[in-house]
Amino acid sequence: MSQPHAAFPTIVSPRLRLALAAATLVTASMTVMQTAQAQAAGQAVPAVPVPVQAPDTTVRGLPDFTGLVETVGPAVVNIRTNVKPKAAAGADVSLQQLIEEYIRRHGGRGGRGNGGGGEQPDDDDQPEQGYIGSGFMLSPDGYLMTNAHVVEGADEVTVTLTDKREFKARIIGSDARTDVALLKIDATGLPFVKIGDVNRLKVGEWVIAIGSPFGLESTVTAGIVSAKQRETGDYLQLLQTDVAINPGNSGGPLINMRGEVVGINSQILSPSGASAGISLAIPIDEAIRVSDQLRLSGHVTRGRIGVQIGPVSKQVAETLGLGKPIGALVEGVQAGLPAEKAGIEAGDIITKVEGKSVERFSDLPRLVGMVKPGDKVSLQVFHDGKYKDITANVIDFGPETPPTIGDAEPDAAATTKALLGLKVTDLSDADRARLHVKGGVRVDSADGVAERAGVQEGDIILSIANIQVSSVKQFVAAVAKLDKAKPIAVLVRRGDSANYLVIRPSK
Repeated sequence: MSQPHAAFPTIVSPRLRLALAAATLVTASMTVMQTAQAQAAGQAVPAVPVPVQAPDTTVRGLPDFTGLVETVGPAVVNIRTNVKPKAAAGADVSLQQLIEEYIRRHGGRGGRGNGGGGEQPDDDDQPEQGYIGSGFMLSPDGYLMTNAHVVEGADEVTVTLTDKREFKARIIGSDARTDVALLKIDATGLPFVKIGDVNRLKVGEWVIAIGSPFGLESTVTAGIVSAKQRETGDYLQLLQTDVAINPGNSGGPLINMRGEVVGINSQILSPSGASAGISLAIPIDEAIRVSDQLRLSGHVTRGRIGVQIGPVSKQVAETLGLGKPIGALVEGVQAGLPAEKAGIEAGDIITKVEGKSVERFSDLPRLVGMVKPGDKVSLQVFHDGKYKDITANVIDFGPETPPTIGDAEPDAAATTKALLGLKVTDLSDADRARLHVKGGVRVDSADGVAERAGVQEGDIILSIANIQVSSVKQFVAAVAKLDKAKPIAVLVRRGDSANYLVIRPSK
């Protein structure tokens, strides 16, 4: 006879059930007696294994988004723009052509999710259909938010509500750096969104997007938060999701399960220009900060102190004694601006702004930019192996034009062959004035370990192992004191920026 399948229940008689219970009780009693005996004898009591309680990951059902859509959906709008003709009159523009144009403009990366739609008019004097995007109402009196790139260059902006009413919108202000724009339509009693708290948003949390991908109005897509504070090289750190975002979703809201807007859908990363599962949104707290300024003045005012910055590598952090690679490396200081006046120098590492840590170098522009021009900002700077506090004035962020630094003219007579494969020359006072440096020596030639570290002819060495040098004599003296068995951090000025190179004498 075959054995019963394990999936079938086993019938146990009452008598057998009593016997099993008695055996369990006896085993437990023996365990207690053995433990007591071991304790009386001064012996170690064996640990009783306790099972680890795993978190309950049972799926009790997928989320229902219908309530969110019914609540938030009426506050989401479709945006169409008209621009001046750029092509021959009478040429029809198909959806495929719009997609191809989008990909061409953004290099296949997906970039900012512009959407297109419409046809070219027959009259050259008439504006042509521009791009289609999305937006959402911030208040019942007609203020709404979208992406700056949705309305960039628009001659006319039309906003369509979910009830099919259309309004001509005014652009109150637009900020390309954050890609946020504030619009206004003449209407009252409008449905509007509730703003959420980005700090409460968690990776793995469900979110939805509502917008007009490829002109398909009121389209709802869903996914999860994939990452927060994603660095993309833009001014802001962005939210990453796997919500399906396509051209036309730009400017639409990213909504959490509480029905709150936590971001503005802005970019997609894709080889084709369509959704590939990586979507990026502007955090709503940053967007609201920008829109508040746009509402007040029509533009955004940001602070700056006048430095060019770069990342701090792990090697540089270790050789300088910083520990971990944090902060913003000052690669250059603009002459006459607050950073120079406060004593900040190339090679310094700014680690805090107003008490807030600069974890990544890209944090610095955001943190300083939040300070009102005209106010002072407190900075913590890692300088020559030590931390120091500096206070600098903040000026309005305008177009920064780094000074052009030409090739230095070798008019210093003293030249010596230094160690580490470096041949250096003194700088003249004219050289220092032109380069805006207080000291340093010029590299005439580099070979061996210095060349392998990346030192080049024409570089200006400002410091070595945290020791500032202003002459060949000081440079040679500093090198003579180095521990040649350890890596050496050399601060090098090249062109209009400065950076650390790590020379390893033992290699």
